[in-house]
Amino acid sequence: MKLSREIKTGIIVLGGIFLFILGFSYLKSAPLFDDSKILYAVYDHVGGLQPGTQVSINGFAVGKVQSIQFKDTAGNLLVTFSVNNSFEFSRNSKAQLYDTGIIGGKGIQIQPVFDGAPMVKSGDTLATTSKPGLTELVQQNLAPLQLKIEGAVSDADSLLVNFNEILDDNTKLNLRQSIAGLNQLIRSFQGSANTLNNLLAENKGQLDSSITNINHITGNFSKLSDSLANAGLAGTVKNLETTIGNLNKVLAKIDEGEGSLGKLVKDEALYNNLSNASKELDLLLQDFRLNPKRYVNVSVFGKKQKEYTLPDNDPAEKTEKQ
Repeated sequence: MKLSREIKTGIIVLGGIFLFILGFSYLKSAPLFDDSKILYAVYDHVGGLQPGTQVSINGFAVGKVQSIQFKDTAGNLLVTFSVNNSFEFSRNSKAQLYDTGIIGGKGIQIQPVFDGAPMVKSGDTLATTSKPGLTELVQQNLAPLQLKIEGAVSDADSLLVNFNEILDDNTKLNLRQSIAGLNQLIRSFQGSANTLNNLLAENKGQLDSSITNINHITGNFSKLSDSLANAGLAGTVKNLETTIGNLNKVLAKIDEGEGSLGKLVKDEALYNNLSNASKELDLLLQDFRLNPKRYVNVSVFGKKQKEYTLPDNDPAEKTEKQ
């Protein structure tokens, strides 16, 4: 069957139109025979999101952004995107806007939710969230730091102004003189250090000898302590402690009036008797010294002994009267 020129021309035109439609759909990132779900999301700012950007779930591409247009007079943006039917999730899931790279670019990732609600279907509008990118985070963190730096610079400028006001000509002169004196003091310390180093170098032998002698002395002390330990010093100290303890017990009994010595210490009647006996013995010895004839009678050649005459102011009589 031979086709006419008109039919061939019509077939060519229809093929061209079909190819044009396929190319236009490809350029719009909207496949002609795609059965994916068409979903919507509303953002107040898309941050440079472009049609054709991939839509992902857990990092896996499941669709593309179809179009972006204004939704209302408030400037909210309606984003239309497709998601294939290979993965089902709840209509309570969220479409999160995020940075796709360090240098910029935005993408949409679905945060699927499985809460028992009806599954999402074509034409549903998902809730939206925005994940701050690296640039936004840096700006958020740099803003407080910038304020602090500006405050620090302002404080430093005020400090320098006040410092310049304090440093008048007289103060600057005094400061220079102080620095010069400090330099002289440092040089003096350096000279003292050099002198000390020379002194140590000259007397190094004597210092070594002194240190050796000290080592010998400490060694002798160590030997002495070992000798004392081997001589039973610990046992002697223990015996001394026991003796002191026993002495304390004896003194405690004496203080309580126990035993002969305790009674002698505590018995006041015995003390008074001893005191009176001492007084009487003293009077007896005094009377014997003054009046020996009262106690000793010596008869020579049968001579009759004279009667003893009591002297005046006899101390014995005074004692008897008392």
